Amino acid sequence: MNKKKIFNDPVHGFINIPNDLIHDIIQHAYFQRLRRIKQLGLSDLVYPGALHTRFHHALGAMHLMQKALDTLQSKDHMISEAEYESSLIAILLHDIGHGPFSHTLEFSLFQDVRHEQITIWALRRMNKYFGGRLDMAIQIFEGKYPRKFLTQLVSSQLDVDRLDYLQRDCFFTGVHEGSIGAERIIKMLNIVNEELVVEEKGIYSIESFLNSRRLMYWQVYLHKTAICAERMLIELIKRAKLLTQKGAEVKATPAFSFFLERDISFGDFEEDPDILEIFMALDDNDIWGSLKFWVNHEDMILQDLSRRLLYRDLLGIKILNERVSKEVVKDLRKSVAVKYSITGKEAKYFVNTGFVSNSAYVVKDQSINILSKKGEVIDVAQAADLPNIKAISKIVRKQYLCWPKDVPLAV
Repeated sequence: MNKKKIFNDPVHGFINIPNDLIHDIIQHAYFQRLRRIKQLGLSDLVYPGALHTRFHHALGAMHLMQKALDTLQSKDHMISEAEYESSLIAILLHDIGHGPFSHTLEFSLFQDVRHEQITIWALRRMNKYFGGRLDMAIQIFEGKYPRKFLTQLVSSQLDVDRLDYLQRDCFFTGVHEGSIGAERIIKMLNIVNEELVVEEKGIYSIESFLNSRRLMYWQVYLHKTAICAERMLIELIKRAKLLTQKGAEVKATPAFSFFLERDISFGDFEEDPDILEIFMALDDNDIWGSLKFWVNHEDMILQDLSRRLLYRDLLGIKILNERVSKEVVKDLRKSVAVKYSITGKEAKYFVNTGFVSNSAYVVKDQSINILSKKGEVIDVAQAADLPNIKAISKIVRKQYLCWPKDVPLAV
């Protein structure tokens, strides 16, 4: 069988599958599942073109990893064949642990388990399947491989993950203000003391990259309508779990029902290997398919939230610069309880608050280092003529309030 396949990607053009192992990884059920998980969750309710998947993104990130490694090799940095292949595998599988709607349901289906941890468990399971050939890739993903720059290419403030998803999300949403010069950034990469740096002549491309990331957060990732839809889905899952665990019949797919019936924790995943297999059978289709049952459910809350999401009749949302008082929220819930003939406690499914924050470049985390023409390595935020980067390094935090639009809001 010819396994040297080519994918025709709308963002990067032709993407080559370099060898048989990577071909077989792509064919694995865990990876094929990513075809059924949208990259941007519910953002297509705002940007109708945002229907691209984690599958698209993983392939694109692998393609950019190839380009980055080729660039570093061209600058006389030794990267072995095993390191090259393992880096491609690490980035290809970096999102394998995402659940339905990507980040949206990360803390709704179970407790205290991040998708990164599920990715590690899935990688170890796949490693057994492939006879230990993913050992180095797992070390790179976990940051345990001695050559730090390989991990930085997979996960850092300037990794090929971000370079792909910013380009891809711009393309599919049509928000061109967030476009970046990924090709130029990759060409400017270098290594000093086994750590990733950017050559000084690429500094303005980095400034543009950070600005673009900030814009994409406000315009796409933190768009108020998408935030509202995501919060509604979270509240809907809470309601479905409550009803299920009280003994009500809540129809869902087998994998989805498993997580509705139980409060799964980190320890449960560790103790029962079957839970990972059940989770890896979940995708966006499980949720949408279940909503089609729930839209006719006898429970008013389950029915109403399902209908609103299926037909895009969303709650209202306000993004607030000042914190809304508990009294305002309490009064609003009372009004909703009267309007919908439900209890004040049940009104919390329709009236809720939360916070969003935008941090394009967090200086305290792993920095983006610039290699000056004099051979000095400095943090990009310290560059004297880049005050804009210092400004966007500040974390902006805002509160949001969701409520039914047919109930007056005095804020």
